[in-house]
Amino acid sequence: MPAFPYSLTPWLNVRDSLRALDFYKNAFAAEERFRLDNEASEVVARLAIHGAEFWLSEESPGYGNFSPESILGCSVRLILSVPDPDETVARAVEAGAELVCAVTEDHGWRVGRIQDPFGHIWEIARPPQG
Repeated sequence: MPAFPYSLTPWLNVRDSLRALDFYKNAFAAEERFRLDNEASEVVARLAIHGAEFWLSEESPGYGNFSPESILGCSVRLILSVPDPDETVARAVEAGAELVCAVTEDHGWRVGRIQDPFGHIWEIARPPQG
């Protein structure tokens, strides 16, 4: 019997989930793999960026799920490994992200940092080749 494949998938809580869905599609070419819409024009979606999955939904404070906007910060940084961080950071900024740190070489990584319009911090990086 094959071993069960462990995985860890982030779930991003945002305000304005429909706008967030559009941002992630435009900024990272994310594709929808699952989607639920409700009558309040909110969405729960599973997205993938070239196979790297994450979930997205409207914040739900009653369940302890707050967006970075509500907590005035972000407790988790996301690291997105890509072949061309320069292009990915530029595309995200064009789509509405804020540039936090320009793309540079750091400890063998080519890495830059953005904050998406919903307060999440993304490190966009190419790991050391080797």
